[in-house]
Amino acid sequence: MPELRSGVRRGRASRNPTPNSNIDIINGQEIDDRKGAGGRTRGRRGAGGARGNAGTRGRGRRSTQQAAAAAAAFVADEKPVEVVNVSSHKTTSLKVADEEEPDLGLGLGGGVREEVAEREMDEYDSGGNAVGRSGDRRLADDDASTAPLPDKVQVGGSPTYRIEKKLGKGGFGQVYVGRRIGGNTNERTGPGAYEVALKFEHRSSKGCNYGPPYEWQVYNALGGSHGVPRVHYKGRQGDYYVMVMDMLGPSLWDVWNNNSHSMSIEMVACIAIEAISILEKMHSRGYVHGDVKPENFLLGPPGTPDEKKLFLVDLGLATRWRDSSTGSHVEYDQRPDVFRGTVRYASVHAHLGRTGSRRDDLESLAYTLIFLLRGRLPWQGYQGENKGFLVCKKKMATSPEALCCFCPQPFRQFVEYVVNLKFDEEPNYAKYISLFDGIVGPNPDIRPINTDGAQKLIYQVGHKRGRLTMEDEDDEQPKKKIRMGMPATQWICVYNARRPMKQRYHYNVADMRLPQHIEKGNEDGLFISSVASCTNLWALIMDAGTGFTAQVYELSPHFLHKEWIMEQWERNYYINAVAGAQNGSSLVVMSKGTQYLQQSYKVSDAFPFKWINKKWREGFYVTSMATAGSRWAVVMSRGAGYSDQVVELDFLYPSEGIHRRWDAGYRITSTAATCDQAAFVLSIPRRKPTDETQETLRTSAFPSTHVKDSVYEISYPMGWRQSDDLV
Repeated sequence: MPELRSGVRRGRASRNPTPNSNIDIINGQEIDDRKGAGGRTRGRRGAGGARGNAGTRGRGRRSTQQAAAAAAAFVADEKPVEVVNVSSHKTTSLKVADEEEPDLGLGLGGGVREEVAEREMDEYDSGGNAVGRSGDRRLADDDASTAPLPDKVQVGGSPTYRIEKKLGKGGFGQVYVGRRIGGNTNERTGPGAYEVALKFEHRSSKGCNYGPPYEWQVYNALGGSHGVPRVHYKGRQGDYYVMVMDMLGPSLWDVWNNNSHSMSIEMVACIAIEAISILEKMHSRGYVHGDVKPENFLLGPPGTPDEKKLFLVDLGLATRWRDSSTGSHVEYDQRPDVFRGTVRYASVHAHLGRTGSRRDDLESLAYTLIFLLRGRLPWQGYQGENKGFLVCKKKMATSPEALCCFCPQPFRQFVEYVVNLKFDEEPNYAKYISLFDGIVGPNPDIRPINTDGAQKLIYQVGHKRGRLTMEDEDDEQPKKKIRMGMPATQWICVYNARRPMKQRYHYNVADMRLPQHIEKGNEDGLFISSVASCTNLWALIMDAGTGFTAQVYELSPHFLHKEWIMEQWERNYYINAVAGAQNGSSLVVMSKGTQYLQQSYKVSDAFPFKWINKKWREGFYVTSMATAGSRWAVVMSRGAGYSDQVVELDFLYPSEGIHRRWDAGYRITSTAATCDQAAFVLSIPRRKPTDETQETLRTSAFPSTHVKDSVYEISYPMGWRQSDDLV
């Protein structure tokens, strides 16, 4: 029986952020035992409120810079999408535009960008946003963007500019051509140029809640560095914040679109070389771009010495990967309800709401290169509110070989390298550049893209450790394990170190056999501590050390029988274990003698992270989860004995995320999975256990042999029947 094991024995770490306050509960039922929830049932007598303040716990930590960065951005897919939080207490928004028109970047070059509008995420459950779910139809414009612009602009000591044609518009700003009045200059670039790009952001826009746009800070740090345009002047005039920048040329999307949707291999290879060097320089200064795509790479002004030079624009989504005060890598986190970037090109980690790092920019660049070379990506064409979920799922299931078929080998190698990068791993930029050396011409002067920046990078690295070649360190990284093939069953069991006690397990139990096993266990002084289901059969874990005084259960054809649960709540029983089967039935176990004070549960068609986030602030913690088909049930309780709680949501076992949570002092306390997704809830106990050791075991069948031989007690079994394109 194949098995994979991992374990941890760590101390715990404290965390103190503020969760997102955007709440939406629809598309399912919420059952709450409080009197205010329709009087359905009640909590334990005398337990009217939460113990402690839940508002300081560590779910979804985001720095002020990250929050403001999200609010100052233009983003686009074939339909632009941005899910952002202006701050931890601001409403999350979704930027949406028509499907056919791409975003043309910051609008510093020619062309007219399709207008972007916004709607509040409150229209649907954030659970569906776990991997960047998006809308499809055009909506009304932001009111702030309709305020009249001045006819002339002069800010920060700049010359006076007359506002001319509009270059583009985004969720928070507009870009216009500015023509200098007077001066009689023929300069095309620099602070004295006769024609510039003017970016306006209204003072009341979400990007300016704290004063000048966050993007200004990023340009202060990066402006003028390799591949980043320089901001010559900035300031406020009337109701608008204004940036004065060089006018640039067409975007890579423009070039691709005007060339019959094609680019030569040499052209794309040159773009790869120079784009990697631009990202390396940006990363070396502590920032990640956050929205790498063809629309955000612009060439220099035509007819100038810079016309073959590549620029990366639109820094509104840029965030720090390195802490500016300590110099260390930012802390890992996952917020399944937050998506930042462009659906078509975003990394899988961005879809899943993980903290951005250097690997995300490089994965987005890989998708950009393949798009320019092949003209299409395998996940294009999805429609509807579930689009982001389907795109992410397709990305996870597409191998580098399939993605890069008909592409030269270096493109596949680049994809393999970047999709395998760890969260805080330093990319080998020089090696990535060297992959494409054999494709481009030997003379840099005649290349279609200026690659001077990349040549400097390789020269610097070469002096330190010699020139890298495509053959060097071929075995440095394992190839990504692609989940394709026939449907498969996987058991994931979590083991905790406990004092010795009697434990009994049953697996592959049919409905009619459940009463027999449960009654026998009760006679022997055992109560059910965990339940699970796989292929419509049940697994039971029964313990002698639960502390329960009485227990009832119901096997129902309904996925959580509301009336029965409410009846048991009235009798002071609380849910301690729940499982659902593929056929829609459920097994709910409720006990007396638990530590819970109040309970609430929700059944929904998608993972209800937004509802969980709301209940966290009310002092509840997730204590049980289950799935039936594609439906989720989450039970949350007051008095659960936790001081903090986080969620790891992925299409497969999220090994890296769980190990990082373990290192921070969290331990797995609930698990559940549909055929597409697995959710792991990790918590920090208020009372530190004597032995904090926890292990996970993944097997193709229930691990009965390991249970017998293990010195730990099984706590959270999960049977997982995965879909055929995620195996």
